Amino acid sequence: MSGDLGFIHRFEPGDTGNTLLLLHGTGGDERDLIGLAQELAPGWALLSPRGKVLENGMPRFFRRLAEGVFDVADLKARAEELAQFIEAAIEHYRIDRTRLFALGYSNGANIAAGMMLLRPDAIAGAALLRPMVPFEPDAPVNLSGKPVLLLFGRLDPLMPPGQSARLEALFTERGAKVERHVLPASHGLTQGDVDLTRNWLETV
Repeated sequence: MSGDLGFIHRFEPGDTGNTLLLLHGTGGDERDLIGLAQELAPGWALLSPRGKVLENGMPRFFRRLAEGVFDVADLKARAEELAQFIEAAIEHYRIDRTRLFALGYSNGANIAAGMMLLRPDAIAGAALLRPMVPFEPDAPVNLSGKPVLLLFGRLDPLMPPGQSARLEALFTERGAKVERHVLPASHGLTQGDVDLTRNWLETV
């Protein structure tokens, strides 16, 4: 674990040349997704920062104004900050940028989605579990060929109607190679999420 590079974070070396950027949900930290990632992608290096925003003492990656209502200005600023951390980590840990993929859950999925729409070169692709539309982009970005996995819960009370299709469209319109699934689940993760994510990681 290190407090360097701008974020408290954890880095676990791997032996495959691949790296997973782990982005936790609200109330998680840099340890939250380590076990899941080791199950999903054995042998991959793991880079796991802790969100720097506190909401009632719970770490997040950006502020929100209410449940499901994002502080978009803060989201964009924090996404840029996260991209800068990634740049520093790539150099410090000698990470191959072309083999660096995000695994984000909930708030972590939202910051990853926002970062891809603002800084498309920061990562090679992303598995986004229970994401929402971070914002409507006001500038064109090229995500040509970048793989994106979107996993939604049909019973998720946090997901407004139409959000899953709109997020898929935002990525597809910018050239990303999107795989989207709506699972018979709520906001929490299920074995279906694990299986689909593992299969997706084996193909990227």
